[in-house]
Amino acid sequence: MAQASNEKPNQPIDKFESMLKTDDVYFFDAEDFEDIIHHYLNNGKIALAKKAIKIGLQQHPASVELKLLEVEVLVFENHLDIAENYLDVLQTLDSTNEEIFIQRANIFSKKDNHEAAVALLNEALGLSENSFDIHSLLGMEYLFMDDFKLAKESFMRCVAFDEQDYSSLYNVIYCFEFLEDFDGAIHYLNDYLERNPYCEVAWHQLGKQYFTKKMYPEALTAFDFAIISDDTFIGAYFEKGKVLEKLGKYNEAIENYEATIQMEDPTSHAYLRIGRCHEQLENDEMAKYYYYHTVHEDPLLDKGWLAITDFYFRRKEYEKALYYINKALNIDGENPQYWKKCAHINSALEKFDQADFAYKQSIDLGNYELPTWLGWADVACQNQDIAGAVHILLQGQEFYPESAEIKYKTAGFQLEMNDMINARISLIDALKLDFGKLELFSSQFPQYIDTDWVRNIVSKVERSLRQ
Repeated sequence: MAQASNEKPNQPIDKFESMLKTDDVYFFDAEDFEDIIHHYLNNGKIALAKKAIKIGLQQHPASVELKLLEVEVLVFENHLDIAENYLDVLQTLDSTNEEIFIQRANIFSKKDNHEAAVALLNEALGLSENSFDIHSLLGMEYLFMDDFKLAKESFMRCVAFDEQDYSSLYNVIYCFEFLEDFDGAIHYLNDYLERNPYCEVAWHQLGKQYFTKKMYPEALTAFDFAIISDDTFIGAYFEKGKVLEKLGKYNEAIENYEATIQMEDPTSHAYLRIGRCHEQLENDEMAKYYYYHTVHEDPLLDKGWLAITDFYFRRKEYEKALYYINKALNIDGENPQYWKKCAHINSALEKFDQADFAYKQSIDLGNYELPTWLGWADVACQNQDIAGAVHILLQGQEFYPESAEIKYKTAGFQLEMNDMINARISLIDALKLDFGKLELFSSQFPQYIDTDWVRNIVSKVERSLRQ
């Protein structure tokens, strides 16, 4: 039987959990059940939320709010048809309850019908006295629809309602960034900081906008203010370090990265950036020390392995570079950047068969960058496969139809094959695309640049371009 409880009314969760451990049944107000259920839902304890809903409806079978929480759980668990049937019944009981429209919107959102979800949320707005949560949901629906302008406006309303709603603040800035309106973001954040001068989150975001615009002194000031507002804000120290790197102040950058390590468990990203700073300072042993720590901390961080490989590659220690890129490939053989670097190293070692294989792997895994096509063609040429080199360049041309580099290189290889007709077409196309890059052709194919055949083509195209 239900018992009265001497528990304080502000302790319904403790009281409920105590009840679950015994055979007693305590009575709760419907509002208490709502608080208990919200607590469990917010903490991801769905099973306990469902228990609270079941007991709550046994004690308050007419409570629309408890039934709506049951619908919320059904939607979360993707029992959408059952949830819709419940909502149909509830709407006959209370047709002006905005939560009914919100849950219907959630169902449509789950079905990827975001336009219908928006329409229902706008209906809920007309019924609600407190529209804060609805604007947040609208913002998310607009994000799903890639309508970043309307999403930004919705999240701005949330921030205007509660300036401590940092989740919405982040979303506002995300929308500005996606719209590439960095000036708009800077203006918005400065306006926000006029009202909240000690908000470390806003200072941090402002610094990132300045960094994007390469306004490094302003970015540095913003991150300093973020640290003044919260001297344990790790993100501000890390971003400040990146700014100091850009300004060439590598020792100061190291101090900021080390601060993040001292405040929290070390991260591979911090080790990596410290290593790069030491390399810039020509502290080679320290650079290696931190690069090795980077891959020890996170063996799957591709930037770490590439940093060690590049370290040796820049010093022309190609065998060591090859050793480390092969270790990286053993960890992640599906990484196109690893294969591209492997190709560069094998080319430097004049192992052109291996380089050809590595370039092919990189392309097959989705690396379609222009230098990859050009490098692969050069390797094919070194392997005496001129026809293969031309074929590679024609593939690359599909991705870069306006690339003069591809055209000049194609013309040179076609001349090597004595394919004069296609060589003429390729060279004319290259000159029309970028006459100024004729030097690329001259440097790679000096044996042809001074021939009458090439001079005549160059002269004719030059005259046509002047007209």
